[in-house]
Amino acid sequence: MITIYRAKTIITMNPANAEATHVAVRDGRILGAGSLEDLAGWGEHTVDERFADKVLMPGLVEGHAHTMEGTLWRHTYCGFFDRTDPDGKQWDGLKSIDAVLERLREAEAKLETADEPLPGWQLDPIYFDNERVTREQLDSVSRDRPIGVLHASGHIMNVNTKALELGGLFKTGLNHPGIPLGPDGYPTGELKGPDVMTPIGIHVGFDRDMLACDEKGLRDFARLCVRAGVTTVADLAARLNEDAVTMMLKVTGEKDYPVCVVPLRFFHGLTPQELVDHASELKERRTQRLHLGKIKVVADGSIQGFSARLKEPGYYNGAPNGLWYVAPEQLQEIYERALERGLHVHTHTNGDQATELVLDLMEKVLPKHYQADHRFTLQHCQLADAAQFRRMAKLGMCVNLFANHHFYWGDEHYNLTVGPERATRMNACRTALNEGIPMAIHSDAPITPLGPLFTAWCAVNRLTASGRVQGEYERIDVEDALYAITLGAAYTLKLDGEIGSIEAGKRADFAVLEDDPRNIGSDRLKDVRVWGTVQGGRIFEAAAQ
Repeated sequence: MITIYRAKTIITMNPANAEATHVAVRDGRILGAGSLEDLAGWGEHTVDERFADKVLMPGLVEGHAHTMEGTLWRHTYCGFFDRTDPDGKQWDGLKSIDAVLERLREAEAKLETADEPLPGWQLDPIYFDNERVTREQLDSVSRDRPIGVLHASGHIMNVNTKALELGGLFKTGLNHPGIPLGPDGYPTGELKGPDVMTPIGIHVGFDRDMLACDEKGLRDFARLCVRAGVTTVADLAARLNEDAVTMMLKVTGEKDYPVCVVPLRFFHGLTPQELVDHASELKERRTQRLHLGKIKVVADGSIQGFSARLKEPGYYNGAPNGLWYVAPEQLQEIYERALERGLHVHTHTNGDQATELVLDLMEKVLPKHYQADHRFTLQHCQLADAAQFRRMAKLGMCVNLFANHHFYWGDEHYNLTVGPERATRMNACRTALNEGIPMAIHSDAPITPLGPLFTAWCAVNRLTASGRVQGEYERIDVEDALYAITLGAAYTLKLDGEIGSIEAGKRADFAVLEDDPRNIGSDRLKDVRVWGTVQGGRIFEAAAQ
């Protein structure tokens, strides 16, 4: 049966047929977009008027998020900014360490057993004048039960003394760059990087796969996607063990699951050979709503966590350089083996030194294992300079920039982490486009809230939380921003032949909007109202989520 949907406006993102009033759908695929007269020739059809006063555009593509947000909401929210959970409840942001501790105490009082762990998430000491949370402060919530609070960056965790004891780390003499020590010689309770966070995480409510999502969490995350107009989301770091894959196949295969999920196999804990073998096996199991078979590597840490690797002149406040998460030799082998097997690799680089390493290695491996359309993508890539973007273009690479950082951490980057000049060039969308690099922009949810239209607003306006424009030159226009959250993101996932525009043969994925993002005004782009989504021809209303 053919259904022809009428809309107030259809933004197709197809320059050959940029705008339409109707779109025809059959069996979850688009037959075409145009006028009713154009589409009636397909044969017997039903005209559906439910979107007659709405704006349709391609389903939004979130090219870098983590489905673990669906599970994290069952823990205690400790973030600085107000935030809405999957049930629609708004949680007030916490403006001091004392407020964080008080919310943890409230959560601790509700726990039923004496040894039940207390996990929290989204802590960000940079908003508290970079005052670091200590194990003694968390001990004031409870000395007897293990407590762990994940930072907003996802790269750092603070734990109490009980957690350190359970993990065998409450002792002197430790010598690890990810375990800061206090004046007494014992760990302060701050843990940096997956190799030290993971063994402690199992004691504080974050199991060995902190990046994983369970069944309920995957469904809850999908509710957030519908509210944001997202029909395809990249889960950009999952270990994808057999239980997790079986669960994801089951949930995404449900007839009313509203999102296509693209989970990338995380490199941590495997040799390059094992990583590539596993990704190759997963690729054979992909489905319409679960695209398996891609790889994610993390080169360094977080800029605001001072664990990213920076070139000279280093951190503005004099902090020591950050952490390497992978050895150059290991990263080179991953690239070589992935290219040999035709696998797609995305690499996290926050600092410009990490980006430099990736570019150096790609220049080594591509001549030996050439692929004309590899689309290896740099994720975040926040501090890349113009010379590095030029190298990316010559190497055929893509970039997915973390545009939300301007708003959430722009002032802190300007004043504390990297200083005015580099903060002004961070997430250089205009430079990337000028150099001809395929570009997406992202939220990295749960690091910042899922919402591609907000991310587009960030790239267009580059406003910090204090309301200051930071890097006016790197602003992009609304049209480029809308491309970045549709076809741009689809391209970085090698899915642009399936999604990202409304045109014949593609999947019937639409964001259903109450406002036209092209006409609302660039300053109000984040305020565009989302009615819901259409995914594979199935309709999902945000209010029902």
